[in-house]
Amino acid sequence: MRCLRVRYTKRGKIRFIGHRDVARIWERTLRKANIPVLYSQGFSPHPRISFGLALPTGFESEAEYVDIYLGEEFFLKDFDSESIQQSIDSALPTGMDALKVGVVSTSEDSLQEVVDACVWEVRVSGISVEEFKKVRNELFSSDSLNIQRERKGKIRVDDVRYQVHSMDIAEEHEDGVTILTELGTKPRVLRPTDLLKRINAELRTVRVLRKEQLTLQGNQRIEPLSIELHPAAPAEVLA
Repeated sequence: MRCLRVRYTKRGKIRFIGHRDVARIWERTLRKANIPVLYSQGFSPHPRISFGLALPTGFESEAEYVDIYLGEEFFLKDFDSESIQQSIDSALPTGMDALKVGVVSTSEDSLQEVVDACVWEVRVSGISVEEFKKVRNELFSSDSLNIQRERKGKIRVDDVRYQVHSMDIAEEHEDGVTILTELGTKPRVLRPTDLLKRINAELRTVRVLRKEQLTLQGNQRIEPLSIELHPAAPAEVLA
């Protein structure tokens, strides 16, 4: 089965709305854009859409994803991805922009389950470039990094060192730095704010932007729309 995958942004004031409200926005957007989404069966039918990893409230993103399940006839007629993108983009509210659309093959695992890492851009203050480089070097020379996190009302200690894939300075500022870091999501998502608080409690986070969500293909991490299907390909080949 195939679905329409959309990459979109969540920036500005709309970053303060939660995941459930985002889902409602997408339901309204698909109606306004006349996208013939399939509905679930049962007593309370709802649009068949699913999302990538939930974005923490207050964080911004230029790499959010939604999978929209459509009837096969949608892909068999003339398929114009640019026109579909424009229709969706014009129906989205300010701060949410449709960047790209593509056709992908669905599997038993949802996109949320197959995302293996995220790339984050974080602006922090209260630390000099030299101090941050020292903290970074200490992190990558260590064998472990334990973080206390609450789960289901219980405090647990997780070693997250192996989830820190990379961390580099993207820009220098008078009062701090902007860093670019790739963090793993398995077995539990590592938020950049939790990591930075652990390595230096005095850091102040100014802005957090998700740059990428990545899935694992063999030994490579790729963007979830890197492998697209041809819209007119037979459904049985894509199952």
